[in-house]
Amino acid sequence: MILTAFRRGLHNRNIHALYGMIVAQARSRSFYADYGVPDTVEGRFELIVLHLVLLLNRLAGTGETGGRRNKLGQLLFDVFCRDLDDNLREMGVGDMAVPRKMRQFGEAFYGRQTAYSLAMNADGERELEKALARNIFEASDAGDGSVRLARYVRAAASQLGAEADDALAAGQVIFPNPEAFAHG
Repeated sequence: MILTAFRRGLHNRNIHALYGMIVAQARSRSFYADYGVPDTVEGRFELIVLHLVLLLNRLAGTGETGGRRNKLGQLLFDVFCRDLDDNLREMGVGDMAVPRKMRQFGEAFYGRQTAYSLAMNADGERELEKALARNIFEASDAGDGSVRLARYVRAAASQLGAEADDALAAGQVIFPNPEAFAHG
């Protein structure tokens, strides 16, 4: 039952497992080697945000189970924010600058979440490609990387849509293999 996943210790472990899977997927070598995503702090941030947005979109919902999924999404977003804060401090950003940087990250996240969600719901495929080119690639340098990444994103959204709520609540998510969309 999905409710059991929200017991204090269990849900915390499950949320961290979901976030760990997002980070692991975003670090897949194929994104950098085959798609041309810049292998930089910014490039890795962009891929984490992309995968987080995909999972948060899957968790968004209404009704009784939608409320539970939304809670799971909020907890996942909270872990993402703590991870950003920890990374800033680890990189030597001073205590006084962290809130400003976090605000910038928040604005970036919400901008991308809106752009990707609108693009995925738009008629035609070009809107998602343009959003990815603008945010992940330097738009003039996107080449066909944004086209391939858009195919991957659509497949990931479809696969996440088929994931059972109980599996997500248990901290299990399966993303498609990015190598399958890297060529062609």
